[in-house]
Amino acid sequence: MQVVISGSASLQEEIQKYIRYWNSQKDHTVLDYPKVIPRESFEASYVLAHKNFMNNITVTDILFIANAKKKGVNSYIGAETFAELAFGVTQKILYGKKLRIILAHYPSRSVACYDEIVLWLKLGWIDGVLKGK
Repeated sequence: MQVVISGSASLQEEIQKYIRYWNSQKDHTVLDYPKVIPRESFEASYVLAHKNFMNNITVTDILFIANAKKKGVNSYIGAETFAELAFGVTQKILYGKKLRIILAHYPSRSVACYDEIVLWLKLGWIDGVLKGK
């Protein structure tokens, strides 16, 4: 099974931990994950990096949301990660894609998209949480 890890590229230690976790699971391989784009080429590189990442979401078996502590918020989910999560949910509900969406942690109530994520968990659009509720 292929896994795409979504989360903040600034949290490379957490991302690397989850790469090791998923690659250690039987028959699982990490296809893509957030990578740091050098500042000096950010705008030139961002479009292609974003396009490739979204394309990998369309072909993966598992979309894993590596929501870790950031900006003083436990289980942080920022705008970019939420967009990737919503894109995965859209693949499931609009096209019937057999995509498992898993959160690392139950989201913090202070995350802007908290209500949507809780609803999507209840509706089964997000398959579950690795740690937490």
